[in-house]
Amino acid sequence: MSELREIKTPLTDEVIKSLSCGEMVYITGDIYTARDAAHKRMADMLAEGKDMPFDFNGNAVFYAGPSPTKPGMVIGSIGPTTAGRMDLFAPDLIARGLKVMIGKGNRTDATKKAMVEHGGIYFAAVGGIAALMSQCVKSVELVDFEDLGPEAIRRLAVERLPVVVAIDATGKDVYDRG
Repeated sequence: MSELREIKTPLTDEVIKSLSCGEMVYITGDIYTARDAAHKRMADMLAEGKDMPFDFNGNAVFYAGPSPTKPGMVIGSIGPTTAGRMDLFAPDLIARGLKVMIGKGNRTDATKKAMVEHGGIYFAAVGGIAALMSQCVKSVELVDFEDLGPEAIRRLAVERLPVVVAIDATGKDVYDRG
C-alpha cells in the first residue's frame, strides 16, 4: 500500500481539483474550527456586509468543538460533527469563498451544487476517534466568538490529520449510493 498523500493548507485551486472522491489524505497546516452557532454568526455577518473572522481563501473549516483541555495537553478530544447541520449556511459561505470543509456525514444538494459552482471540496473525518485526532493538533489559538465556548472559532495547527475526500470539486460524492 502506498503512503497517503499529504496536502498543506491553505489549499490552492489546483490541489483542490487534483483530489478525487474516496482518496485518503493527510492535512497539515492551519485549519479553523466552527460549528452551528459560529456558522449562524458568520451568516449574520455576511448579511450585515461584515468581514469574516478569518480569510476563507484556501483555508479549511473543521466542523468540530474541542472538549476541555487536560493539563499538559494542547487540546482536548476533537472530532468531527455532522456537517449537514451547517448546510443551512454553507452555500452562502461557499459563495463568499469558503472552499474547504471537514466534517462527517452527507451534505445537502444545495451545498453540493455550491461546491461544484465555486470549486469546493468536502473531507470526511472519522467520527469516534476524537482522542486520536487531538494528537494531530500541535497548537491552538482562539480567533473569534469566545463567548461560544467550545463552538468558538479556533485556529488549529495540525500535522497529518487523516481525512477522506467525501465530495470532490466535480461533485462526486462517497455518500451517493445512486
